Amino acid sequence: MAVTKTINIDGIDTTFRASAAVPRIYRIKFGRDIYKDLRTLEKSVGDGDEENSNLDLFSLEMFEDLAWVMAKHADPKVPDSPDEWLEQFNTFSIYQVLPQLIDLWGLNVATEAEAKKNFKKAAGK
Repeated sequence: MAVTKTINIDGIDTTFRASAAVPRIYRIKFGRDIYKDLRTLEKSVGDGDEENSNLDLFSLEMFEDLAWVMAKHADPKVPDSPDEWLEQFNTFSIYQVLPQLIDLWGLNVATEAEAKKNFKKAAGK
């Protein structure tokens, strides 16, 4: 079951979608593991304190790629590349958007775990 969330970025309401398809889409498009990248981003951003974060250029690129995949998954009209998609925004803070995307992904994972648990109960296991 997919989970969506609308986040206002630079005055533009942007819908993001998390589902079981996102890791596959991310892996096919970028050749990376979304779970490893999310862990790296969480560690890099830390507590959301810009002064004490460890974000490097690669982490910023991972964030942009992740955000684009989740936005494209929510809305097929989103441009076909992260670069084109990012063109619609002025500069915005990763520290405001990334925690919300991580929360959205966490809701998706929790929803999947609950569905599996309920399936096992219904199957009598």
